[in-house]
Amino acid sequence: MDPFEVRMHALGLLKRLNASQQSIQKLVTFAVRNFTQCGEDIWTCIVEECENGSINSRINILYFLDSLCETCLLLASRPTSSSSQVNAGIASGLYVKYLAQDVAKIVKSVVPEGREGLPNLISTKQILESWRTKRIIDPQKVDDVLSTLNARKAAGTTSEEAPTGSSARQSSSLARAEVFKRIEEDRERHKRLRERRWVQPITHNPASHHPPQLASFLPLPDTDGALEVSLDIEFENDWETTSDWNEDDDEAAREEAELCFPAEGEGPMDLS
Repeated sequence: MDPFEVRMHALGLLKRLNASQQSIQKLVTFAVRNFTQCGEDIWTCIVEECENGSINSRINILYFLDSLCETCLLLASRPTSSSSQVNAGIASGLYVKYLAQDVAKIVKSVVPEGREGLPNLISTKQILESWRTKRIIDPQKVDDVLSTLNARKAAGTTSEEAPTGSSARQSSSLARAEVFKRIEEDRERHKRLRERRWVQPITHNPASHHPPQLASFLPLPDTDGALEVSLDIEFENDWETTSDWNEDDDEAAREEAELCFPAEGEGPMDLS
């Protein structure tokens, strides 16, 4: 395919995109396969469709980007014998670098200001929190975007006005036409998001079918921090959300000690 054909085919897939995994994976496969020659053109199509599509199609594109980034990072973790140009693109994370640059612009399109963006607000925040947890994008960038959404939501609750006249009739007609389709697609999207919520370890030899390594045998990160295994990510997330030691912890420790080491005259701990 020449660049023009790739662009037209990408636009066609984006316009037909829905919440089904078949539709998402078809577009993911096409985007990854044509990244070397037309990666920037395909990304331009994604951003344009995200700006000009309907409110439902925009959230579909955001979930597509979630699957696309996961696929790109999996490819980056696998050794390949392709050309140096392909290796350079894979090492850079393929489309992940584009997403990191334009994440604020994309979220602004997916969740526009006013009542129009409210249906996409919760799902967008869930996707952003997933990207932050998995370190797909710099957590600081994700925090900045989330703070913008939270500030917009707070401002909207104080200055929200009910639509009147033709705008009210338009929103009602849109709801009548799209509500059942949106409910089904939201159910499909949320089910998929729950399945992928946990950070899964990426094996360094996907061709092998051996069980996962013990934590003590996992590779250590590079000195420059370029390699960050999933165990490190989960540890940092738990460390940040764990409170300091307090009186409740002292009391829980005493109760555990009394159960394990009963006083004289008391029976042994029931292990049944």
